[in-house]
Amino acid sequence: MADARPFHWEFHPEPIAREIFRIEGGKPLSGTVRVSGSKNAALKLLAAATLTGERCRFSNVPEIEDVRVMAETLRDIGVVVDHPSENNYEVASGDVEWLFVPLEAAAKMRASFMLLGPLLARFGRVIISNPGGDRIGRRPVNLHVDAMRSLGAEIEYRNGYYFARAPGRLRGAEVRFPIVSVMGTENAMLAATLADGHTVIRPAAREPEVDDLIAFLQNMGAGVERTYPDTIEVEGRKRLRGADHRVVSDRIEAGTFMVAGAVTGGRVTLTDAPCDYLSAFVDVLGGAGVDVSCGQTTIEVDGRAGLEGGFMARNIETAPYPGLATDLQPPACVLLSQAAGTSRVHEAVFEDRLEWLTELARMGAEARLLDEHHAEITGPRPLHGAEVEIGDLRAGASLILAALAARGTSTILGAHHVHRGYENIDGKFLELGARIERVAEGTVTTKS
Repeated sequence: MADARPFHWEFHPEPIAREIFRIEGGKPLSGTVRVSGSKNAALKLLAAATLTGERCRFSNVPEIEDVRVMAETLRDIGVVVDHPSENNYEVASGDVEWLFVPLEAAAKMRASFMLLGPLLARFGRVIISNPGGDRIGRRPVNLHVDAMRSLGAEIEYRNGYYFARAPGRLRGAEVRFPIVSVMGTENAMLAATLADGHTVIRPAAREPEVDDLIAFLQNMGAGVERTYPDTIEVEGRKRLRGADHRVVSDRIEAGTFMVAGAVTGGRVTLTDAPCDYLSAFVDVLGGAGVDVSCGQTTIEVDGRAGLEGGFMARNIETAPYPGLATDLQPPACVLLSQAAGTSRVHEAVFEDRLEWLTELARMGAEARLLDEHHAEITGPRPLHGAEVEIGDLRAGASLILAALAARGTSTILGAHHVHRGYENIDGKFLELGARIERVAEGTVTTKS
């Protein structure tokens, strides 16, 4: 890097309190719940706001831990981030003091690596740590790094940090990924918006959150569009303007509450629900015997018929959108534990994501890991209360689902993982009639 002077860094988000969920299950859930804004969209939108010095305003931003950490990371590099009211954020990146994203931020949230593209494109240099995130498998960032190099960046890796610079402006180019990568697509797209010339990205991820990011960039004046389902093209601009944007609804949260209604034998209505983005998941639930009705912005789930007649086993396989989302595999597995017959699960995206099934088995499910990508679940097996521990965000929400369907009381350690990505999840379940409480670790007696 041209500027070798030491950085003065003060990363100071509030510490995450270690908490426990205590849940008394066996009660059908009933009522209406509003789906919050998408975690996966909001984090990328906040990163994209650094592409301009003008103010960007976001509404429907979920009040979750990952958003708070991203906001604090931006503040600590000199970006002005205001939070004028609940679910609303404003970002102004007129001057960035330190182009340095440290290990402390990256260890808390993998999406911090999304700052590589926009900061490099706008300011010509950045130092960024190798990211952390959930322990669900190898998620190397070499795809992001290679994409930046395709656009003309010079990047070195030393002592856990990527030192990146762009001599002059980044240059438009063809960015080809060996596999579909959502964050890779988004990082390349953000960098290309300020590059000199034309960029073609393929295969480009097709997730709705990517298209939500495209819509925001277009509002900023970026020359970006999806020209084919698997192709995004970008005509670089010298500068972008501020814009306002409403974050798309969270399809993963929606799917989680859909399963909650099903496995408890209840009736749940979701509002602000992105049913159009859940076709593969709706097919899984419908094939298993869950009654799902989709409106324009609502989803109704009736699980009574499935419990009365028995859910049916299904074979499922995760895939990039429009396939079954890997983040919805854990909730689907909870449902399959109550289905008659043997279901086969192929987790094709992350090699460690099935490990959480060992915790589900502690609650009575018959789940067997075949290898790092395959499992079998045989049911129905009655679930019972147990002490289990959350290892990652989506598995944590799914253990809550299992506890709600189980007989007896469950103690779920590591509740803080769930708050990373679900806004007020315990409050929403309380509104549906669940018996759930969140307490600080150490205030309940747990078994050794």
